[in-house]
Amino acid sequence: MKGDRLKGDRIKPLLAAALCAWLTLQSAAAFDLQGHRGARGLAPENTLPAFERALAIGVTTLELDVAITRDGVLVISHDPALNPEITRGPDGQFLPAPGPLIHHHSLAELRRFDLGRIKPGSRYAAQFPDQVAVDGTRLATLAELFALVRRSGNETVRFDIETKVSPLAPADTLAPEPFARALIAAIRDAGMAARSSIQSFDWRTLQLVQREAPEISTVYLSAQQSWLDNIGAGAATDSPWTAGFRYRDHGSVPKLVQAAGGRIWSAYFGDLDAGLVKQAQALGLQVLAWTVNDPVQIARVMDLGVDGVISDRPDRVRAEMTRRGLVLPQATPP
Repeated sequence: MKGDRLKGDRIKPLLAAALCAWLTLQSAAAFDLQGHRGARGLAPENTLPAFERALAIGVTTLELDVAITRDGVLVISHDPALNPEITRGPDGQFLPAPGPLIHHHSLAELRRFDLGRIKPGSRYAAQFPDQVAVDGTRLATLAELFALVRRSGNETVRFDIETKVSPLAPADTLAPEPFARALIAAIRDAGMAARSSIQSFDWRTLQLVQREAPEISTVYLSAQQSWLDNIGAGAATDSPWTAGFRYRDHGSVPKLVQAAGGRIWSAYFGDLDAGLVKQAQALGLQVLAWTVNDPVQIARVMDLGVDGVISDRPDRVRAEMTRRGLVLPQATPP
C-alpha cells in the first residue's frame, strides 16, 4: 500500500502538468483578449470597477498585478507603493510623492486611500482621457476579484496575474519565492488554478510556479526598451531578471523562454515582428502582445499573427476582432 501511495504521489505532478499543457492548447484555439489592469482606459486601474467594466465589454482574460500587505493579504496593485497620480489620502488630496510601500502596511491602513480618480493635469490623465472616475474606490483584494467574477456568472474568463517583484528593489516586497507561494496558495484556495496564469518580468517566480504548481500556467514577460529591459541581449553581464537563463546562450527571446520551460511569451508590442512571432509559435509558444491601445497598432499587431492582445481598451480590440470575424468572448455585466 505504501508503494502504491508513493507511486500516486509521483504521478500527481505529472497529471497536473499534463492538464496545464492541455489547457494551454485549448486556450490557443481562440484569440486571447486581455483587459489590462481590468480596463484601465475606461475605469480606475486594477480596481473592482475596472474589472466590472472589462467583464461587461467581454474579455477572455482579466490581466492584473498583485502585491502583498504587511498582514499577508494579496491585493491588486501595479506598484509596490501607492501611485501619487491615482491616489488621494484621507484628506482628499492627491499624494505629493509615491505613497507608503504596500508590503510595509496593513490592508486596513491602505484602505484609507481613495484610488478612484486620476490626478488632473498629470501625464497619466493625458494618457487616459476616457477613464471615468469612481470616487471612493478602495484597494481591492484578489479574493474580492474572484468573488466578483463568481457573481457575474462568467465561468470561463481567465486571470493573468503578475507578481510585482523586482531584483533591483528586493526590500520593497516579499522575496520571489514566498511571494509566489502565497499567490499559488490563494489561487488554489479559490479553486481558480485551471483558470489562472502567473506572469512576471522576474522569471524567478515563474520557475518556482513550474516546480511547485504545474497546474497553473506561467507567462514570461519581456521588454527590450530603454525604460525597461529584462532580457539584456547586449549587456556585458547576465540579466538579474531571467532566473539564470542567458540570452547569449540561445540567441532570441523565444528560444530563451522555451529554455526556461515557458509555453506563453508576453512581449512588449513594440519588440515584436512577424519573424519573431513565427519563430515562437514554431517552438510551441503562444505569443501575447502588451499593451496595445491605438486602433492602428492593434490591427498591426494582429496582422503579425499573435495569439492574443493585452489592452487598456479591450473595447477597441473587440471591435477589431469583430472586423476580422473572430469569435468574441462572452460579455457578463456583474
